Amino acid sequence: MKLKMVLVASVAALAATSGVQAADAIVAAQPEPVEYVRVCDAYGTGFFYIPGSDTCLKIGGYIRTEARFGPDLSGTSDWSLWTRGQVTFTSKSDTEWGALTGVITLRTNAENASQGSTFLNEGYIDIAGLRVGMQYSWWDDDPSGETDLLATNDTRWNAIRYQYETDSYAVGVSLDELEDRYAEKPGEGPNNFGVSGQVSAKMGAFSAYVLGGYDTDNEEGAVRAIVNADVGPGVFTVYGVWASGANYYYETSEWSVGTQYELAVNDKLSVTPGFQYFGKIDLDADGSGFHGGDAWTAGLTVDYQIVSNLATKVAVNYHDEDDNDFVDGFVRLQRSF
Repeated sequence: MKLKMVLVASVAALAATSGVQAADAIVAAQPEPVEYVRVCDAYGTGFFYIPGSDTCLKIGGYIRTEARFGPDLSGTSDWSLWTRGQVTFTSKSDTEWGALTGVITLRTNAENASQGSTFLNEGYIDIAGLRVGMQYSWWDDDPSGETDLLATNDTRWNAIRYQYETDSYAVGVSLDELEDRYAEKPGEGPNNFGVSGQVSAKMGAFSAYVLGGYDTDNEEGAVRAIVNADVGPGVFTVYGVWASGANYYYETSEWSVGTQYELAVNDKLSVTPGFQYFGKIDLDADGSGFHGGDAWTAGLTVDYQIVSNLATKVAVNYHDEDDNDFVDGFVRLQRSF
């Protein structure tokens, strides 16, 4: 009888212990939902929300390879292969002042395996028409062909600029740091800064702008104008530029005029013949003006969209400058993303 009571008590104790253990069992927590990348269509295609924020980001760029040709282009060689890789990060978010934009563009140019450079091509902040940082200037805005020469030196620099825009016109002013390269004015070193201003307008099939720049160090300036018109299956462009003397913005000649016609053959192919004449290309000894000589350039640019995101461009130009006549150009293949 005693043995039976001991067995019953043991079973009851074991059952009680098992019940406690079952109540205290560790159960794995359910994983939290993963926040997948969401498309941000408020600023156009390609943007997505940065996870955990209200900022939209777009990543783009291209890979470009060119076969360039011209007199003594690379040492004594008249041709050279050249490659570029570029990536751009564009961020946007809404504020009470409108869209806040930030742009970072990294570029690598490679002439060969041992000669290359990687640098910040663009890096600026833009809000409510105000743009601050390393940026391409209005002097970089030129016709679509590869025949024109409407800016002499680099067309990007650190700048503070403001532009007011509407659907039909825009007005802007820019303070430009011009310390990257030298102008041709004798005795001048790195420049200090310049002031640029631009007015542009659109009216139906026509668009035009007038741009001016004053180089405060050289105390010289330049003015240029470009007019575009939709004519037939393409766009007809005329342009002109004038410089008071050697200055950072333009110092190739005292004045120049040119034209081009971008013919859209079909959705993939466009052909652009162009011509430009340069008057008074000889600079005065003190750089204060120009006194003589002329030159002209005629060329053809062909653009072809091979497939989506893959395009080629071919440019051939003939230059005539006194006794210095030559042909140059390039054949380009570019994959964009």
